[in-house]
Amino acid sequence: MLLQLKDINPNAADTKYGRTPLLWAAERGDEGIVRMLLEREDTSLNTADTKHGRTPLGWAAERGHEEIVRMLLEREGVNPNTSDTEYGRTPLWSAAERGDEGIVRMLLERVCVNPNTADTKYGRTPLWLAARCGHEGTVKLLLEQECINPNTADTLSGQSPLLWAAEGGVEGIVRMLLERGDINPNTADTKYRRTPLWCAAERGHEGIVRMLLEREDINPNTADTKYGQTPLWWAAEGGDEGIVRMLLDREDINPNTADTKYRRTPLWCAAERGNKGIVRMLLEREDINSNTADTKYGQTPLWSAKRRGNEEIVRILLERGGHQGQSILEMVENSESSTGGALIQIA
Repeated sequence: MLLQLKDINPNAADTKYGRTPLLWAAERGDEGIVRMLLEREDTSLNTADTKHGRTPLGWAAERGHEEIVRMLLEREGVNPNTSDTEYGRTPLWSAAERGDEGIVRMLLERVCVNPNTADTKYGRTPLWLAARCGHEGTVKLLLEQECINPNTADTLSGQSPLLWAAEGGVEGIVRMLLERGDINPNTADTKYRRTPLWCAAERGHEGIVRMLLEREDINPNTADTKYGQTPLWWAAEGGDEGIVRMLLDREDINPNTADTKYRRTPLWCAAERGNKGIVRMLLEREDINSNTADTKYGQTPLWSAKRRGNEEIVRILLERGGHQGQSILEMVENSESSTGGALIQIA
């Protein structure tokens, strides 16, 4: 009835947030009201509110109102790339974060939509968000765009979509990203220089580690800059035998790389944790150094296993050779460990 009045202004906004009737209806998902407003030629399609700087299309995408997005995109005058003034989020950005494949598809069908537009707060792109949130369908739609950049990292910690997917254990997204020829599997974050392989090994995502190691250009020895821990170090520390085996199958792996905090090697960590299977795998390497001591207490893997009372690991290490029996006896005899007696007999 109001819209039938000759002197009605369909664009009159409130003074609190600067929202027009179309903005309110789009945000709330009132399809009938949106349709009536859009039937008028004098309705402003791109007027943004004054609080967030978000247009009707931006609000509809943010709230997941697919039918309203469709109605708005049918109007030639709608700008699908308008970013809000709060964080620089586009309608595509909001839809990708929510994983609304229907809305993402409609927006990408517009030739003028830029799939790489990042927000102004942390530099996160629609692909970055979809990968982080595990929205496989949305990632697939975005990767089908010829102009998509799959390596764009955020500005907060420099994490790429691949790194997030690897850390989150989303194998489907990792697979899609690695199928691209322009993906860089070694891109590390800017905070601690952690790579996708590092994150997958640290989280124990065996399937993702396998996919990454199938890449010829992967670097399996990259350590982070916080403590200098490699993917192999983390797998040994975490007791992930499958990941350790895959890493040790590579000729270019360095099994002796120690962390920079206490200079503890993968073998040291496995012995300390009592991971017999990993200790055996590491000792099968001809280039393994089984006597490397840490810098905190000067303990070797054998010493650490002895201190923990891991008799079987002590036996495995002694069978490996390279240990001087007299020095072992002296070390054990001087120890105040309650398990010393049993281990002296083994030695």
